[in-house]
Amino acid sequence: MSAPSPTRPGAPAGPVPAGPAVPDGRVLSEQEWPARRDAHETRVDAWLRPHLHRRGERRAHPVEDFLFTYYSHRPARLRRWHPGAGVVLAGDAARAAYGDSRDYTTVPGGVTVDPAALAARVGTVRWIRDLLAATRARPAFLGCFGLHEWAMVYRQPPEEVRHAGWPLRLGADGTDQVVESHRIRCSHFDAYRFFTGPARPRNTLSPARETQRDLEQPGCLHANMDLYKWAYKLSPHLRSELVADCFELAREIRELDMRASPYDLSALGYRPVPIETPEGRAEYAAAQRGFAERAGILRDELVRACDDLLALAGQDAS
Repeated sequence: MSAPSPTRPGAPAGPVPAGPAVPDGRVLSEQEWPARRDAHETRVDAWLRPHLHRRGERRAHPVEDFLFTYYSHRPARLRRWHPGAGVVLAGDAARAAYGDSRDYTTVPGGVTVDPAALAARVGTVRWIRDLLAATRARPAFLGCFGLHEWAMVYRQPPEEVRHAGWPLRLGADGTDQVVESHRIRCSHFDAYRFFTGPARPRNTLSPARETQRDLEQPGCLHANMDLYKWAYKLSPHLRSELVADCFELAREIRELDMRASPYDLSALGYRPVPIETPEGRAEYAAAQRGFAERAGILRDELVRACDDLLALAGQDAS
């Protein structure tokens, strides 16, 4: 498959290659693409407005604001709709909306994501694809019980606790006892790097950035939240609906992550999942399994999207 060529004076309007999410595989008409853009913006606004309101009042929410503070994707970029690489947006309105963006180029009949920008990012696309494919090839481990959040406050001075504005449900001593009485097996580097110094030797693994592809597994809540990160790193070459699907899943996972944490968030309406009890661990594992299944579907979609992008760039996915 070859990418569409930028418009040249007198150039013929040849066929446009398929994008992964366009029914006719060629062009989104002047009626189709604004409807998709508007639907995406409406969906995302339901998440953005409360966050931006709290930000204006200098209030932080440990659950709802996490995806906007931990990840680097700005709210405006999440709201900005893209059809994905290889798709032409037809009409003058498309040129007006996207023509000034460095990510887009003019083609016969409209605009499309610039093929040159995709060619420059082939290495990133391949790295993401290989990480996701390696993760999905492993069995899901469902025995971590969210202990990574407990290890992040283990023997921590009160003033250094990450969410110091919220009480520890079992107190500092009770939190430490939970860590000391359980086997911790965190495989996710970006969770492990926030462990306190005394908690790190208690982890049965030593995740590092260099071993990320070798350790990440599809049951991990943080690996499944990170599908959002890998999706937005593929933007604007990835259709925005898939980015939003990954955000929505990550948002739900974060809620479980904090309900199972040592923090008491009952004042915010979150019922705790008491992983220090057999019943709490069973509840956590069941929810974790459900998230792993949903994440598996999105992970497969992202791998296929990466394959499509590599093909558009003239690269072999293998």
